[in-house]
Amino acid sequence: MTLIESIILGLLEGITEFLPISSTGHLILLQNAMGIADDEFSKTFTITIQLGAILAIVMLYAERLMKAPRLIAKIAVAFIPTAVIGLTLYKVIKGYLLGNVMIVAWALAIGGVLMIAFELLRGKEISAAHDSIEDLPYWKAAVVGVAQSMAMIPGVSRSGATIIGGMLLGMSREAIVEFSFLLAIPTMLGATAYDLFKTYDQLSWDNTGLLVSGFASAFVAAYITAPALLRFIKRHSFIPFGIYRILLALVVAAVLI
Repeated sequence: MTLIESIILGLLEGITEFLPISSTGHLILLQNAMGIADDEFSKTFTITIQLGAILAIVMLYAERLMKAPRLIAKIAVAFIPTAVIGLTLYKVIKGYLLGNVMIVAWALAIGGVLMIAFELLRGKEISAAHDSIEDLPYWKAAVVGVAQSMAMIPGVSRSGATIIGGMLLGMSREAIVEFSFLLAIPTMLGATAYDLFKTYDQLSWDNTGLLVSGFASAFVAAYITAPALLRFIKRHSFIPFGIYRILLALVVAAVLI
């Protein structure tokens, strides 16, 4: 991986992290297209630079988080199932799922179909039981965390799985979109810290520079684009994203075949 490639991948991460199209899936596909080796460092890179995009959310929501202890408590409860499942399946995720282009293609296609079906079956006139995160019962917050765990399969989309899970539990689109991205803060911080702890002995000063450049470009891209993307997701259905996912999966399948 070159410095330019790390910056391009970081920019892609910063933009796609906030859309229900799977930032991890897109990173894996682009790394494959660039001919970047599917080794331990590339997998660590994919995990680590996501934290750059998430830190943009920290800065954008810092004032609200400091004034909302109940919101922080809901985020903590939702994070627990993700942490438990992630620690349990870490070796499987890192060893077999990350870097697997075929899994990404299937996850994109299946997720796209489910998104379209969800929007068509749900309808537009259903009123939400929970218009704010603070109104959400703790047990439902935990279920949202379980839904987020589905995104450990590359191509699923963390934001997509979390948002659909929350809406099925009666959250408004606005509330669950916000909750989804706030929940990403401990999730990606924990994932990055744990992965670096497990692989620090494989890092060198050379590839540390690549991590920093990818992290920085992801942060800049996310900080600039996140507000507009968040507003867009709150107000639009998942059908265009579902169609995009299916088309991308077909393109990937055609290239592989």
